[in-house]
Amino acid sequence: MRILLSNDDGYFAPGLTCLADELSEIAEIIVVAPERDRSGSSNSLTLDRPLSLRKSHNGFYYVNGTPTDCVHLAVTGMLDVMPDMIISGVNSGANMGDDTIYSGTVAAATEGFLLGIPSLAVSLAGSLNENYLTAARVAVDMVIRFREKDIQSPVLLNINVPDIEYQNLEGVEVTRLGRRHKAEPVIKSKSPRGENLYWVGAAGAAQDAGKGTDFYAIQHNRVSVTPLQIDLTRYDQLDLITRWLDI
Repeated sequence: MRILLSNDDGYFAPGLTCLADELSEIAEIIVVAPERDRSGSSNSLTLDRPLSLRKSHNGFYYVNGTPTDCVHLAVTGMLDVMPDMIISGVNSGANMGDDTIYSGTVAAATEGFLLGIPSLAVSLAGSLNENYLTAARVAVDMVIRFREKDIQSPVLLNINVPDIEYQNLEGVEVTRLGRRHKAEPVIKSKSPRGENLYWVGAAGAAQDAGKGTDFYAIQHNRVSVTPLQIDLTRYDQLDLITRWLDI
């Protein structure tokens, strides 16, 4: 089994190294990741300049672009054989609820899904980032399940893993995305030259975090697995907008 790994934290990130080490025990691994931290880059592609592909001392390849660039470049221009699966992560921090819209981790997996390849986004949900191995072992469990029981269709799974020891996990739960409150206000500051500077504020607190959501699963030390889709059509408003346009 061939697996393409990527992330949005950069090719040097500890979560990526841990994931590669664990998965290499059961699969052929190739890593193509951004040359620097590209968190929050979403599904952006670099179209205003060419991309470069270089190989690090540890065998990982890195690209001077976004997570989406990395997967797109690898699948459509670098690899001679299509990977059987794409895994993005392990991300430093959760990607739940509205976070998935901005996440470069989810975006890398999304690009794989759009290219017809089963794809997983794996994130460590916590602030201490002490248990990358737990998330990596969960990823291994998922790959083994894929290998033994094929879903027969490309899937995009957003997986969040509590930042605890593997043996302390309370199981796995299939969830829907929760929702957050609006983000905190931007943080204003001044440059040494007196220019106004603005830092994007932190994500808001969870608003919709009830039973069945990714937030709820993590709060109860369960692995959250959310199947995602790409169709953004608001089907319940098709008739409404048709009437509004008098069509």
